[in-house]
Amino acid sequence: MLRLDHYLRTPPAIAPTPLTALPRIRPRALRLPREAPLPRGKTSSTIRASAPPMREAAAARMPSLAHREVARALADEAEARLGAQLMPSAVPADVAEFRNGAGNAVGTLDVRHGAPDSPIDFMLQSSLHCKVPNGAIDITSILVFLNASTDAPHFLLEFIQGSPTSMVVILDLLPRKDLALHPEYIQKYYQNTQLDKQRENIEELPQTRPYRSTSLFVRSACSPTAVSVSIDCGQGGESILEEIVCGHLASVAKGVLQIWLDNCTGNTSEMVQVERDIMVKRDQVVRLKSIEVDLTANLPRMFGPEVSGRVIAEIRRAFGVQEA
Repeated sequence: MLRLDHYLRTPPAIAPTPLTALPRIRPRALRLPREAPLPRGKTSSTIRASAPPMREAAAARMPSLAHREVARALADEAEARLGAQLMPSAVPADVAEFRNGAGNAVGTLDVRHGAPDSPIDFMLQSSLHCKVPNGAIDITSILVFLNASTDAPHFLLEFIQGSPTSMVVILDLLPRKDLALHPEYIQKYYQNTQLDKQRENIEELPQTRPYRSTSLFVRSACSPTAVSVSIDCGQGGESILEEIVCGHLASVAKGVLQIWLDNCTGNTSEMVQVERDIMVKRDQVVRLKSIEVDLTANLPRMFGPEVSGRVIAEIRRAFGVQEA
């Protein structure tokens, strides 16, 4: 959903960082609130079963960063809640983990489609790491798109880290209707859920400022409650960024996910066919544009045409859109 041209053209002004020197963040450092905490040192069998070994092995080979651990915990939470609504992953091995010929870029992709009679269309998780002349770019994304049985918003999470002390955060429930024409939609999914409080909680930090995508389409597709911020902790602020990510940011992301799981994944929506057709068309436009704006513009520059072609083809299949 984001244009990465700025990062690829103007890499972060830090010394090159070898993979072994990237900070190792332990999962237990995260403080994501849960309704029923597990005993120390134990892992839920539900969560463990929902994470295929191939995906876990690929994720373990990515540079360990605080934001990746937060995203992994959120994905586990979503998979545990959605349970049988998700089908097992069927992503080919050469797409589940991929790298470029130069060895300076690596990525992972996992897609789980929704089960029959589920409102889930698909859940997509991806992680990218690319070395650039003055540092590295690390991107972690979670998308959960719903199908036409409901008009509830989609879930979007994207972390883009351009240096050890700064990152961009996009966190939103993507609306599927024109909000000006449907004030009841705002009331139901954004106002009654007090979603805007989560945005306020992260924007109150002195290290954050609003982030504005260079794509006007991306801005128009987001909700008025979207968390869209850049976090800059300044020189020597690695530990401050880690603290923000594992504290404020993890709590806000957990809160938004909880609102989405509680209010958007359990019911179908009554709609006349014309209204449903308009919503489906809007969904298709958002999916196509996200591929055009982000993936086709940037993945080939990071991974080359052959590797990026495989990855984009798999994402197109998940999105249900074909190349024009």
